[in-house]
Formats: sequence, structure tokens, C-alpha cells
Amino acid sequence: MLIVQLTLIGLAITLEPIPFTAFALILASERGAHKAAFFIAGWILSLAAVIAITLAATGNNPPKTGTGPSLASLAVRIAIGVVLLFIAYHRRRIMGRPKKEKDPPKWQTSINTMSPWFAFVLGPLVQPWGLIAAGVAVITDAKVGSWQSAVAFAYFLILSVGTYLAVEFYALARPERTQELITSLRAWITVHTDQVIIIISLVLGLWLIGDSIFLLAS
Repeated sequence: MLIVQLTLIGLAITLEPIPFTAFALILASERGAHKAAFFIAGWILSLAAVIAITLAATGNNPPKTGTGPSLASLAVRIAIGVVLLFIAYHRRRIMGRPKKEKDPPKWQTSINTMSPWFAFVLGPLVQPWGLIAAGVAVITDAKVGSWQSAVAFAYFLILSVGTYLAVEFYALARPERTQELITSLRAWITVHTDQVIIIISLVLGLWLIGDSIFLLAS
């Protein structure tokens, strides 16, 4: 059950369109593959830091088998679920409305001259931290031992950045086709951003709330 839950959340993270758009813009810039590698490294290291802090804070001492998650942890999961449902509701309300023209962020206007270290910092800044918090909460609530927790966190970390790694490896192996791939991906994201965010937020929000309420009632 833990693997199923982590797979669901990890796929949601790696398919989030907004951070992937930032990654695609970096990859399409000058020396894009090099800067994109730093972006991925920043993403992985920041998530690894969260995992390390979580393990240190909990002492990596999971509850005994047969005990349920604490009320505090269930409350956190419900709160995350409510936030995700609000995001889905808000996106559904504004979907299809004319959007005001906004100036692009400053980092986008200077993306070709962006340093790899700026890309490294940008990785953690665009992560969907609500979804990451949900994944961490699922693992810390699981009744598993130390080495199993480590394996679960490693699986979650790799899965959450899977799309980025796949595209990066493709760019390194087929640099002549990278621009075509990025153009196609960005075109798809531009059309389907709202739908993807709504589906991801709605499914995960309902699951987090429903699963937590079930555990409270059982």
C-alpha cells in the first residue's frame, strides 16, 4: 500500500506542469543541458535535505505495528488535502477566462545568460512543496523499519524527478532533437496546464482527506 501511495504522489509531482515549464525553458536555453543538470541537482538535494531533516526530527523511530498514525499527522494530511481541493476549485473557476498579460519573470528574460548555480537554486523554488509534504507524511506514518523508510524515501525521491531525468538523458543522447522535443512539450503544457493541475489536485486532495478520515474512524 505504501508503494502505491508513493507512486501516486511521486507521479503527481513529476507531472506538475508549472515546475516542468521552468525546466523546459532552461533546457532550451544556451548550454541548456548543463544548466538543466544543475536544476535537477538542486531539486534532488533540497528534497533529500527535507527527508534527512524529517528522519532526524522523528528519530526514524516508526510506531509499533498495529498502532495508527497520530492525530497531528492525520490533521496535517487533511489540511494538505483541503489546500489541494481549493487549488483544484480555484483553477476550475478561472479556466477558460481571458488571462491578463503579465511580464515574464526576470529570470526568464535572461535565461540564456543564467548561471548553472542560479538554475540550481531555481530547482527547489519551483517544487510543488504541498505534494512533497504529502509524500513525506505518508512515509513517516507508515509502519516500517529504518532501512525500509530509507528505501521508500529513495523511491519517492527518484520518482518525483523521473520526468526531468528522462528528458535530460534524451537531451544528452539526442541534442539535435532536443529543441523539437521541448517545443512539443511546452505546446502541450500551454494547452493543458489547468486540466492537469485540476486533476492532480482533485484526486490527491480527495484521497488524502478520505484516507485520513477512514483512519480516524477505524
